[in-house]
Amino acid sequence: MIRNYLKIAWRNLIKHKAFSGINIAGLAIGMASSILILLWVQNELSYDRFHSNADEIYRITAEASEFKAAVNPAGMPVGLKDELPAIKNYVRLSKPVKLLLKKDNQQFEEKRAFYADSSFLEVFSFPLVKGNKQTAMNQPNAILLTEAMASKYFGTQEALGKTLLLDNQLTLTVTGILANTPYNSHLQFDFILPLSTEAKRELNTIWGNFNFYSYLLLDKNSTQTGASLRKLENQMQSIYKKHIPESTLKVAFQLQPLTEIHLHSNLQIDLPGHGNNIYVKIFFIVAIIILIVACINFMNLATARSARKAKEVGLRKVVGASRTQLIGQFLGESLVISFLSLLIAIALVYAFLPLFNQLAGTQLSLELINTQLLLTLIGISIATGLLAGSYPALYLSGFQPVKVLKGPMKFREGNQFFRNGLVVLQFAVSIVLLIGTVVIYKQLQFIKTRNPGFEKSNLLYMSMTGDLWNKQQLLKYELNKNPLTSNYAITSELPVNIDAGTNDVDWEGKDPNSQTIFPFLRVSENFIDVFQIQLLSGRSFSHDFIADSNNYVINETAMKVMGLNKENALGKSLALNEKKGTIIGVVNDFNFKPIHTTIEPLILELNKWGGHVIVRADPGKSRETITAMETINQQLNPNFPFSFNFLDQDLANLYQGEQRIGNIFNLFAVLGIFISCLGLYGLSAFMAQQRTREIGVRKVLGASVAHILYLLSRRFTRLILIACLLALPLAWFAINKWLEGFAYHINISWTIFLLAPLAALLIAWITVGYESVKAALSDPVKNLRTE
Repeated sequence: MIRNYLKIAWRNLIKHKAFSGINIAGLAIGMASSILILLWVQNELSYDRFHSNADEIYRITAEASEFKAAVNPAGMPVGLKDELPAIKNYVRLSKPVKLLLKKDNQQFEEKRAFYADSSFLEVFSFPLVKGNKQTAMNQPNAILLTEAMASKYFGTQEALGKTLLLDNQLTLTVTGILANTPYNSHLQFDFILPLSTEAKRELNTIWGNFNFYSYLLLDKNSTQTGASLRKLENQMQSIYKKHIPESTLKVAFQLQPLTEIHLHSNLQIDLPGHGNNIYVKIFFIVAIIILIVACINFMNLATARSARKAKEVGLRKVVGASRTQLIGQFLGESLVISFLSLLIAIALVYAFLPLFNQLAGTQLSLELINTQLLLTLIGISIATGLLAGSYPALYLSGFQPVKVLKGPMKFREGNQFFRNGLVVLQFAVSIVLLIGTVVIYKQLQFIKTRNPGFEKSNLLYMSMTGDLWNKQQLLKYELNKNPLTSNYAITSELPVNIDAGTNDVDWEGKDPNSQTIFPFLRVSENFIDVFQIQLLSGRSFSHDFIADSNNYVINETAMKVMGLNKENALGKSLALNEKKGTIIGVVNDFNFKPIHTTIEPLILELNKWGGHVIVRADPGKSRETITAMETINQQLNPNFPFSFNFLDQDLANLYQGEQRIGNIFNLFAVLGIFISCLGLYGLSAFMAQQRTREIGVRKVLGASVAHILYLLSRRFTRLILIACLLALPLAWFAINKWLEGFAYHINISWTIFLLAPLAALLIAWITVGYESVKAALSDPVKNLRTE
């Protein structure tokens, strides 16, 4: 019987090629879209789960006042392990560091490196391809590198035991070769260097500076319940208070599961590249919706052909076919279409996966040899076939043979209501996607074009390396001498994502209980001029005032936190890290962190240390300025390669994740709308078919083509308007929730909610236009004769 069902299904597909093609295309595109999204969702959820002890590894995070950070004091893990038996092991990692490595006569600047405790390979499960796991991190001046880096530096030679020169001074011995870092790890590195014995001895006593990422390997019994973890966190608080009293700094520490870091880290001073759990939920829902929309298309297109299949159903029932057999036949046809669509969908995924990976910045792959994945795809196909074919099967198999054989059928209002409801649902989803696409685009444009409080264009920078640290006066002389580089500033950090901050700030009238965290930035005298930041009052640092080495400039937010105003702020005493000075200027607020974060109180102090040389190039002379900077570097720092970057590019990189998410959303929004149009086309074909005699009579009585078009489009217009009523509140809620993730965002204009429904109406009219025009232009004599 099943064989017969499949044979009939195949014959129907061949007989009605156009109908079958539209059905298969809609389902295939819907399935391919859903598979791509689900692969991306699966990848996001898989981060850090490859570690053998993933469920027992936790990262220590800290919250002081409203400042939430991913770092903690270097001495804390050591002290905790000594007092808490639940902690089996720990590992500390530095912030990512730059390495200048030399092999023979070749030098490379590497940016993906960490210093770590020797327990790194014990806590984490990064595979060590070559070397001894127990001793690789114990040797002084050791370095571990990935297979890719081993190939880069040593080619096909054996890298183990070879040496590299660090900063033209220190010889490092390769003691281990690691497998390339998995793409689904929140720790991305090419090199791991062990902390020296001297560094460990010093770090173990530090409880005040928050500058290390610390991971604890806990006993399984301590991670079984949330209560156990809360108890452990309370014990951590008590131990910390023994070293740093709450009167000095009140901090709350939390244990963050390793497997939640990628999607649940809305923290400052964190590693780059994290995802967002909200986006994962949104795209998972979008995947399901696209698949449902594709199924709705099938239902609408199947019912559009119901008049043609009515007589077939009647004849089958007359010769003895039961309703169950007819349902089986129609579901069989649906499953055949579904499996054919799955095969095409898999081909589409293979074809477009490289492009999708490039768009999303991922390394996804579709491995059909994976049994679990294969069974999932088959399950999706069966579920799609049953869902898409269920309504047509039940509907068509319910026809009464007497009614369908004696003449044209009249279709019940209930069935019409159901089909109209499907179209309303489709276009409600489409309107939400359309509004979401516009808002995401506008927010990303806002990020690109928004003035951060300083002029970000034409700013180039080079980081100080090697001999430049010891030749700062000569460096300044050379920069001043060349007109191309004379408009420069030297800052301790790049003012795009500052992570330095302290609560050791005192001012006149300060509340003794206040523990506000103040970010601070060391800058040279012409920083404000180079960045074109507006002074609210006072002046900038100047070579003419020797006392400026102890003076400060604050931003507008800091002024308000201190209870001052622009008239009385100047001349007030201020102490930063116990260095007393005077406020000499107040600048307008500017963004020195991503715009997800509100502007915090900032203190600028005179830079005596170094850091980054930032040059404002004249418009159109960036290339000449880069050449001039390179010449200065070669002259003063010949042993270190020159590297530079544009500050606005660094700003853009901060929002790379949002840009990728926006691109993905736009792609699938377009596909969702396209699939919805297929469904609308199916319903328009159905209605035109049902009203063929009516249209013929109207044309005989003198109805114009325009009147016929209006008649056929009127119902769809009402359906789209109903869809708008459902979609607009939902869209408003969804986009407001998304924009809440940005401290600075666009204001949602009412025009978006007006233009999106109008666009949906236009799309609908274009979609139904073909069938409507064809019906309006048809020969009424022929229609009345055949009907």
